[in-house]
Amino acid sequence: MTVSSDVEFLALLVHRGRLDRAQAEALMARMQKGGAVLDRLLESELGWSAEKVEGLRRTKAGAVPEIPGYEILQELGHGGTADVFRAREKKTGRTLALKVLKPESAEQPKMLASFVREANLLKSLEHPGLVKGFGPAKFVPKEGPEIYFAKLECIEGETLLELLDKGQEFQEEVALKLILAVAEVLSYLSSKDLVHRDVKPGNVMLDHNGRVKLIDLGFAADQGAKTSQEGSATGTVAYLSPEEARGGAQADLRSDVYSLGVTLFQVAVGRLPFQSSNDEDLLRKQVQEALNAPELKGRGFSPHLSYFIQKMMAKEADVRYQSWEELLEDIREQLKGREKLDFTKGEAAAPRQAPRPRRRF
Repeated sequence: MTVSSDVEFLALLVHRGRLDRAQAEALMARMQKGGAVLDRLLESELGWSAEKVEGLRRTKAGAVPEIPGYEILQELGHGGTADVFRAREKKTGRTLALKVLKPESAEQPKMLASFVREANLLKSLEHPGLVKGFGPAKFVPKEGPEIYFAKLECIEGETLLELLDKGQEFQEEVALKLILAVAEVLSYLSSKDLVHRDVKPGNVMLDHNGRVKLIDLGFAADQGAKTSQEGSATGTVAYLSPEEARGGAQADLRSDVYSLGVTLFQVAVGRLPFQSSNDEDLLRKQVQEALNAPELKGRGFSPHLSYFIQKMMAKEADVRYQSWEELLEDIREQLKGREKLDFTKGEAAAPRQAPRPRRRF
């Protein structure tokens, strides 16, 4: 092993929580002064077995899991609590996505319970627009902590957020069709008395065949359930409804409607409706500030798009769409009528009226 590779390995061990900084600095000092080999130091100073050291090198300090029966092919993504890998199931030959819970997350009972619940929930659900789950599993290696993972359908594609970050623009009709597809999945979840609670472009995948897949039910809850304490919020800050931003809100499909409205705005316009580098300020804006979107008056957008966004993102939940069926009907009607309209020229043949607001906002 070269000195540079030993330094990189030592840094990985610290990054992955296998060593603390003080231990790493002491080992580095020994290496620099006496030319000691890192692997031997790990064995003599920390009592690690040669097998453990070799395994940690092979797996990049545990960054790449080794799970019997699976060949890890590629890392697909990583989050705060889990990493996702493309893997081949040796017994069947099928390609799966393995969502692997991070060791530090597995040590927290609530996070572990939530992870297992999500995996079982995805296994119990069946919808073409929802990522299919095949249940949770656990592996106990000879060295190191237990590995908890969930087996999922492997979707070849990218999230809407990844596409937006690459600078991709979505025309109004495409944006509405994407939101319609997501709403159909959310309607299915609602029929099972479930609220997603983390609707956002990062949780909507578009596969290579153009099909929409909703992913990540980590925050999903039963409709009406009290899921957070007063003053605390659950979900991704930029997409929280005002009632969620205040904290202590019950799981409510109308909050998902709001988050889907934010998603529609971002996909169509290319930015978030409320922006701030500070989470507290962002939450304040979502509760107090009116939606200001000058872009919706240009770029050839129809008045229908502005209507949908304003209604979905109304500050008061009672003013938003009260059911997914109501929202689906409005968007479907608009998509059917678009072929008769040409908003880019400012003229329309047989123009139709925007759906009448059912309540004022």
